Amino acid sequence: MAVEIKNKKASYTYFLTDDFTAGLVLSGSEIKSIRGGKASITESYCRFDQGELWVHNMYVAEYPNAGYMPQDPRRKRKLLLQRTELKKLEKKVKDVGVTLVPTLLFVASSGYAKLKFSVAKGKKLHDKRQSLKDKDISRDIARMMD
Repeated sequence: MAVEIKNKKASYTYFLTDDFTAGLVLSGSEIKSIRGGKASITESYCRFDQGELWVHNMYVAEYPNAGYMPQDPRRKRKLLLQRTELKKLEKKVKDVGVTLVPTLLFVASSGYAKLKFSVAKGKKLHDKRQSLKDKDISRDIARMMD
């Protein structure tokens, strides 16, 4: 069973351009919770701190059999990327209105948790209305084809 935790609000709220995939630095109990599907990335965002990329506000539920050291479910977690990718992302984020938004949290075939995130620019209200219209039209077309 593959674990995929999606951020469905991201494509509605932002224009998503470039996709990147990064590893996460997690504790043992956190990876067990993610494998159980008890995580959320809907309100999370990525930010640079002293040349390193961190994901903030990502929720990972506490594992019930974790032991005596409780973890903060919303602590910031480090993203693992190559230096060239970090430099490229840092240049893109310096533009006004551009941010990094997590879109997918999954467990790779190697067993490691990976976070897919995109370079994003916020949508205005009329853009959101247009994307809803496009979604309705494509749904109606799909119904007619069936």
